[in-house]
Amino acid sequence: MRKRLLIFIAACLYYSGAVAVARWLARRRKYLVILNYHRATGGDLCRHLLYLRQHYRIMHIEAALEELYAPEEGIAAHDRRTPLALTFDDGYRDNYTHAFALARQWRIPISVYLVPGYIESGAHFWWLEGERLVRYAGVPFALIEGRTYDLTVAAERAALADFIDTRVRYASSVAEREDFLASAYAALGISSECLSQEDEAALPLSWEQVVEMEQSGWVSFGAHTLHHPILAYLADKREVQQEVEACRGVVERHLSRPVCSFAYPVGQRQHIGEAALEAVKRAGYCWAVTTSYGFNTPQSNPHLLRRIEVDVSQHWLVVAAEAAGLWGLFSRLRWLPLVRRYLTNAGKKQSSAVQ
Repeated sequence: MRKRLLIFIAACLYYSGAVAVARWLARRRKYLVILNYHRATGGDLCRHLLYLRQHYRIMHIEAALEELYAPEEGIAAHDRRTPLALTFDDGYRDNYTHAFALARQWRIPISVYLVPGYIESGAHFWWLEGERLVRYAGVPFALIEGRTYDLTVAAERAALADFIDTRVRYASSVAEREDFLASAYAALGISSECLSQEDEAALPLSWEQVVEMEQSGWVSFGAHTLHHPILAYLADKREVQQEVEACRGVVERHLSRPVCSFAYPVGQRQHIGEAALEAVKRAGYCWAVTTSYGFNTPQSNPHLLRRIEVDVSQHWLVVAAEAAGLWGLFSRLRWLPLVRRYLTNAGKKQSSAVQ
């Protein structure tokens, strides 16, 4: 019900002409829109790309930022559409099987931020492990850090998944995170063969796939730390610098070209921290992107660039409103609490009717 309501609101914004007006207003200023995806499957990425290609001038992130900070508009002189960069964080395997295939088919440039440590190991990304480890547990009971979880009970499984997610998210070092995950694997009796087709798509890219994508000319790559810790939570500033700097070196070695852009893991200001911001500057990155909402202008801090988070599961009308900046405006208005209250009350009424 909530999803249908959001689509209805987005449709009103689109078919009323509000989205078109917002795009027109954006063209009157020097803006850069950066969209932030992660996965490429599980929705309708193709429909997103076709809409965006029609209404925006899609560019690789590096070319778009060079233009944004250039004193003259250059290519924008004969194409007045607002420039837009499509970025994919983490480097999931479906970025190759799906996003890359669409990029080639429709001749649309995309940019992917890589985590070399996961490419090298081929391991599952840590933020997926809570739910995955519980799903593939080979034991009915598990003792983890002083608490025994009864995995025959749904509430206990959910509690354990949440605990694993929290434990790895707030780890003060990569070594601490990996040691905990290793102990959880052992306690849960996880087999390395426990992979579904969905799990395969969620694995990291291989270097062979990265090189193929790079050589096509339709995909550019940036750095996303070596092992994807949340930088503000790391206790040692030297590890922060290592995660930021070593990542660049590894990616450059495989691509045989300079890497100029960086994406902060998770990416809100509280997840970055001053040590990471300084590390990015010392490592020589020209630009770094966050997940803070908004457009970018020539006055934007090049190491704290804003992006608009989107997802392939969203309807293309919602993405249209997001890219135009209307969804962020709408969410900041007082209408949204009213919408939430409406949905909550409707849900309660529906539950009462069932009972």
